Amino acid sequence: MKILSIQSWVSHGHAGNAAAVFPMQRLGAEVVAVHTVLFSNHTGYGAWRGQVVDPALVRDVVAGVEDRGALADTDALLTGYMGDAAIGEAVLDAHARLIRANPRALWCCDPVIGDVGRGVFVRPGIPEFFRDRCVPAADILTPNHFELDWLTGRQTRALGALRDAARALMARGPKRILVTSLHVEDTPADAIDVLALDGEGAYRVRAPLLPILGRGTGDVIAALFLVHTLAGLPLAECLARAVSSLHGVLAATVKAGREEMALIAAQAELVAPSRLFTPERLP
Repeated sequence: MKILSIQSWVSHGHAGNAAAVFPMQRLGAEVVAVHTVLFSNHTGYGAWRGQVVDPALVRDVVAGVEDRGALADTDALLTGYMGDAAIGEAVLDAHARLIRANPRALWCCDPVIGDVGRGVFVRPGIPEFFRDRCVPAADILTPNHFELDWLTGRQTRALGALRDAARALMARGPKRILVTSLHVEDTPADAIDVLALDGEGAYRVRAPLLPILGRGTGDVIAALFLVHTLAGLPLAECLARAVSSLHGVLAATVKAGREEMALIAAQAELVAPSRLFTPERLP
């Protein structure tokens, strides 16, 4: 499979393309990476250097890829942190180019808006762009709990309410949704839930909560979920394998006493997770 990944890039650590590209390659995918920002490190540190890429440059790079005929055999577009609302227009242009070249290609959109505790941390205009322009066009959406609530205008605390909110979001376009960093009323304090839904059903996987900030984890799990989807695995297995692989990487990171993900050192977890969590089918 081949995936066009348009995301941010950090030189230190793993976030955006620096978190998503390697897991996809390790699982056997060819990745065409286009960067939307060039930063020294993840913005979660509170200080960083670098700049947002000019949207015209993003368009130009994608157009150059198209000139090579490389979009015709590209199976999916993966997008995440955009840096600026104008980048969004370049992403939509890339999606249009991809669909013209391969109408069967999927778009997996990680609507990076914010998180619990930090609130909205992207530039003005970006959340609305995700809600109004990306959600209707995406095939797969991977919001975290905070982002799901923001996109639907709801406050979901019970599992049923969250499932209903995800279904409402699916009614606007996406065929498959992955909700990460999920804490509802029945989620234990020492655990974290991840929910996946499609037109056939809904599943939840619960994993132990690890003592780590988890920078770039959303980028990794979106990439894993996309690759497993493209491989034709059932929804429950896509969810279980993505969560289990990420948990394995994070557990190795904690064991090594590292702040950034041990993505390279624990790469075996991406292919064969040492602990495979069992998905729970929801009513």
